Amino acid sequence: MKLTPVLYVEQIEKSLPFWVDRLGFRKTVEVPEGNRLGFVILVRDAAEVMLQTWESLQKDAPGAAPKERTIRGAALFIEVENFAEIRRRLEGCEITLPERTTFYGMREIGVREPSGHGVVFAARIEKEGR
Repeated sequence: MKLTPVLYVEQIEKSLPFWVDRLGFRKTVEVPEGNRLGFVILVRDAAEVMLQTWESLQKDAPGAAPKERTIRGAALFIEVENFAEIRRRLEGCEITLPERTTFYGMREIGVREPSGHGVVFAARIEKEGR
């Protein structure tokens, strides 16, 4: 089984610097929608995320598109090997969950990506040499 989140956004180009330049994902698929992108698949190692514009969703699957374009409270939880590297990559981002160590053995930090979705990055404490 494989699980890939699809994040609906107003404009994909606004989110690409975060996912590609900052976090190191690469585009494996892109579907134009006029003079902009309507859909992309981004991959880094075994992680995959899809971005699709609300406009593209409405054209592609009108019945699946909600009437209001709002974030529905979902967030991504991404487990990473190197917490120090992710901290460096997130410099300058809006921190929504200050760095913390959880009772379940994770070191975590959360940000809001440019389209408003919450993203929490976590590393197992024993994997980072502690």
